[in-house]
Amino acid sequence: MPAADNLPGFDGIIFDLDGTLVDSRLDFAAIRAHLNCPPDMGVLEFIDTLPSSEQAAAHEVVLEYERAGAERAVWMPGAQQCLARLEQSGIPAAILTRNASQVARLTLDRLQGTIGCLLAREDAPPKPAPDGLLMIAQTWQLAPARLAYVGDFKYDLLAAQNAGMCGIYYDPNHTGLHSHLADVVIHHFDQLSA
Repeated sequence: MPAADNLPGFDGIIFDLDGTLVDSRLDFAAIRAHLNCPPDMGVLEFIDTLPSSEQAAAHEVVLEYERAGAERAVWMPGAQQCLARLEQSGIPAAILTRNASQVARLTLDRLQGTIGCLLAREDAPPKPAPDGLLMIAQTWQLAPARLAYVGDFKYDLLAAQNAGMCGIYYDPNHTGLHSHLADVVIHHFDQLSA
């Protein structure tokens, strides 16, 4: 695994939103408890297993938590500056999130963040499916192998693997929890833009 201070150059960088660029303090334990979702299953994947008559209400529960998170979201240390440096360098940046599009846009509007391309759960199958990442690569007309996806969770890193992109694990608390799935580990955004 390359050292974070020895990163290869990339033609574009895609970011996860929650837990990566921003901290919305989403209480996943509360969401899981509200929905009776098992701890070893993704919330969106769990909702897909519910009877179709219950899915809309379950999605609304998740949306309520996400909206509340958007209202209290703050930038992760160095994230906003990293996006600005990428823009100044002419390197395209995008966001692929499992959040709802309206929530992702609300979060960015509230934080006065601008990003050229944003895909949410309505736009592509949720991570770890690679579809959203590959759609962004196609939009940019860039080879997936020349792109990186930065995220804080296993689904982000698995999506990067599935898309043939460099998976960068953002681990600000040095937990090492998903390091084994990453091509590169960073603890601060300064490491990414160095």
